[in-house]
Amino acid sequence: MGLAFHVENFGCRAARADGEAVSDRLRAAGLGEGQTSTADVVVVNTCSVTAEADRAARAFIRRAHRLNPEARIVVTGCYAQREPEKLAGMPGVAAVVGNSHKALAPEIALNLARDGAAGALQGVEKGVPLRSIGEEHSPEAKAHVDSFGFMRGLRPPPPSGFGFSAACKAPEGSPSPLELTSPGLVTIQSLLASSASGSAPIWADDRFAHSFIGETQLLPGAQTRPNLKIQEGCGNRCTFCVIPETRGPSRSLPAASILRQVEGFVAAGGNELVLSGINLGRWGRDLPPAGEPRLSLARLVRQIFSDTALPRLRLSSIEPMDWDGDLIALLCEFGGTRFARHAHLPLQSGSDTVLRRMHRRYRPWHYAEKVAALLEAAGPELTLGADVMVGFPGETDREFQETLELVRALPFGYLHLFPFSPRPGTPGWALHAQSPVSAAAVVERMAALRALAAEKSETHRRRFMGRAMEAITLHTPVSLEAKGRTAALTENYLPVEIEGQLPANCLVQLHIEGLTSEAILVASSGHPVRESIV
Repeated sequence: MGLAFHVENFGCRAARADGEAVSDRLRAAGLGEGQTSTADVVVVNTCSVTAEADRAARAFIRRAHRLNPEARIVVTGCYAQREPEKLAGMPGVAAVVGNSHKALAPEIALNLARDGAAGALQGVEKGVPLRSIGEEHSPEAKAHVDSFGFMRGLRPPPPSGFGFSAACKAPEGSPSPLELTSPGLVTIQSLLASSASGSAPIWADDRFAHSFIGETQLLPGAQTRPNLKIQEGCGNRCTFCVIPETRGPSRSLPAASILRQVEGFVAAGGNELVLSGINLGRWGRDLPPAGEPRLSLARLVRQIFSDTALPRLRLSSIEPMDWDGDLIALLCEFGGTRFARHAHLPLQSGSDTVLRRMHRRYRPWHYAEKVAALLEAAGPELTLGADVMVGFPGETDREFQETLELVRALPFGYLHLFPFSPRPGTPGWALHAQSPVSAAAVVERMAALRALAAEKSETHRRRFMGRAMEAITLHTPVSLEAKGRTAALTENYLPVEIEGQLPANCLVQLHIEGLTSEAILVASSGHPVRESIV
């Protein structure tokens, strides 16, 4: 039986894209995909947006080790970047790879799966290279790779935070100094030093030069609608958010790399591709100028439509202020055909004073104006989604009512709701210490928003009863397949169950005939617009 891996993803769509890229690389190296209980290596791709996200990751690591004590566990993602030492000390963890070095995660996992801990160390000693950054990164980023080692075995962490000194010396208190054999290679001595301390080796620093995973070609396989992550990091500095710490500043994948991925996806029979990022709307702003007009997400989308035959493009979450006139114009021009009429604009709060405390870069009236512009461009078929946070420090009953009123006034198709979670090191942590919102108030407010969100979602979906709609078929769950139905997602992001059984990755024309008790659309058998060829 061949070696097997399992990747467990937590968090946002961009994090999911990272996990998919790790899986792709491991499959390309010959590993099979297995369950947690049987895999040789388990990659835990963590989130750290809330304390609950941290807790869920730790619980999964403990459960994975209990189910499969022989498995090598590699922890990566935002939690691995924020608290690597804590994770490195957990039983079963064989390596911790922060977001700064996520490009190395596939090879680290591969070495551990193939040879176990000892074999992986021998591979490094023999000079097996840990993957460097790709051609798409800047000369400055490459210089960092040449100047600094990839791994640190910190106990305790240095006062300056992540990273190495210019001389690449181990922090005081480490069991032995880090030694480099050649640029980008770490000797067996440094790895053994960390392992001997009873804690897993850590790859992390504050330069984020190795955060883009060199992805294999995206294909319409396990994910009918795969995520192509084209942007990483964020510099907005909202008071509640740890992303600048866990993912670094905004960085963009070059347009040429993106277009190659899109062309390959289309050639393989792909029908819908989702562009994702941590702060997607800022794509291109860090790249060298390429003439006029300036690089922007709108310019990239237009180039995808002009230079490729991609049937449908969908955008993941974009900040309200980044829906500029050019991007909205594209939604008017291509919406309903090649551009999905679906916009997710994080709201967080409908209160001006709360948004100011959050350091958000818009006001409630700005948000409402942007929604009006999107509706004018895409029409009432647009499905509008948002994130809303409840219980931000100091949130009064009046401020919460302002959020309720704004949500009630706008035609949301769905909401992602979550309570505020204080993150150490953020300004929100100190604000929470000064003006916490009671747990009882948070529970009450969450319930009120959930009821309103459910009402608005059903109202939006009922609008399409009796209508013809286009959808893409998904991989149907066994429970739904047993009912003789196929899972699908409409062009404007509504879940639908189709009578009859169809393969995944077909674009189909449907007639909506009803709603389930869970407010999922039901359609008669559709006829293909474009057949799946995978």
